[in-house]
Amino acid sequence: MPSADSYASHIAPLPSAAKGLEMTTETAGLLEIADRHITKGLGRMRDHIFKEGKGLRVLTTEGKQLLDFTSGIGVTSLGHAHPDVTAAIIAQAQSIIHVQCAIALSEPYVQLVESLLPMMPDPSLDSFFFWNSGSEAVEAAIKVTRAKTKRNNIIVMGSSYHGRTSGAVALTRSKTVYSKGTGPLMPCVFTTPFPYWHAMGVSKETSEEELVAQACLQLDNLLLQQTAPEDTAAIFIEPVIGEGGYVPAPAAYLQHIRKVCDKHGILMVADEIQTGFGRTGKNFAVEHANVVPDLMTFAKGFANGMPISGIVTKKDILAVMPPGSLGGTYSGNVVACAAALATTRYMRTHDVLANVNARAEQVFKGLREIQADKANGGWLIEEVRGSGLMVALEFKSPTSRFTSSIPADLPQDIVLPPNINALVQNECLDRNLLTLTTSIFPVLRMIPALILTEEDVDEMLAILKESIKVVAAKIEATGNAATQA
Repeated sequence: MPSADSYASHIAPLPSAAKGLEMTTETAGLLEIADRHITKGLGRMRDHIFKEGKGLRVLTTEGKQLLDFTSGIGVTSLGHAHPDVTAAIIAQAQSIIHVQCAIALSEPYVQLVESLLPMMPDPSLDSFFFWNSGSEAVEAAIKVTRAKTKRNNIIVMGSSYHGRTSGAVALTRSKTVYSKGTGPLMPCVFTTPFPYWHAMGVSKETSEEELVAQACLQLDNLLLQQTAPEDTAAIFIEPVIGEGGYVPAPAAYLQHIRKVCDKHGILMVADEIQTGFGRTGKNFAVEHANVVPDLMTFAKGFANGMPISGIVTKKDILAVMPPGSLGGTYSGNVVACAAALATTRYMRTHDVLANVNARAEQVFKGLREIQADKANGGWLIEEVRGSGLMVALEFKSPTSRFTSSIPADLPQDIVLPPNINALVQNECLDRNLLTLTTSIFPVLRMIPALILTEEDVDEMLAILKESIKVVAAKIEATGNAATQA
């Protein structure tokens, strides 16, 4: 192997090598370049530039330190720049940086499979394929399920999110923004309601038992009226609806889907891209329902920031794919595999799940206390929900006939804005807390690193409480102003 000193010594340097290439570093200049040359199709909550990150803290180029309760939408599960993962990335990059999967295997690729096997919800899930993004994992799942069943049709859930690429966005039902103006989309996709009171158009007081019964009936009717079981390849479901509002699937509903799939030879696909690897307090969210899917998609939190995704399924299912039918230039990149290997090793040698469950209990207790404090804006919160460290607040909506009434001690002509979640998010950001909005309903979500501390949670709760109080005061003032007028 060539030494560092002699590396590419036969390549003549250009004059620019001596003086170096000047790059913009000042924040205003960077933002100007971004405004001129980066697509407006890429949205951001605010124009800030992250420079450094450690744990749950990020530093902007303007020197502002933020408490990050987004973790890159569930990606940096061990926090920013975790030392174990960083060391693995550096070591691998110094060894070999790319091994194309159709040319050769790499040690980290095979070792990652070895590390993942004991984490799976069932030993039958033992055959893997690695790709780059969550959307690509969904694309692979579409191909595999159709190839295995020799059927075309796919059933998805209302409010679901499966990605932005062509096939994945055809399965997405959370918002039209991801696909409007780009059709026709992939055909043969059918939608069934998810057991979520708001999305099903029923009262919040509707029992979970009734929600499940209605959702099961709708799924059964769909198979009788729109897509015959003999034509249906797969049912895709997020065990916790993600971008659609952080709504956990009741165990009974997942169990019904499993029974339907077993009865008709349909493949059950669990999209664990956001829920997997400890996020809900178990390695995978389907474990809460004691359900084993036929295939799982995963990505996000298992490589702590490096781009890698995958599918796992049963050997006989993946065996239908001939050599060359799956792959890609960067599939299972060796550096990404090394990062995933370091992340999963840490998860297998440290009690991350205990911390997730302890901090989740603290978070939900604190949020319900904020909700109960009606005098300081808690009345704005319609529902607190989630699973583990997938946490959501749904606020009242002026367009919903199911939103509970304004408290009797407040002016009844209060004007509710349609975007209370965004207003609260903005107040949180002014106080250096990063949160996310989601759903067509006014939902604020938080998905912090799994290593967060008790102190991190206390700080988040204090900021959120004050932010909600400020937003509520402004909204209440609309009623007072109307009364005085």
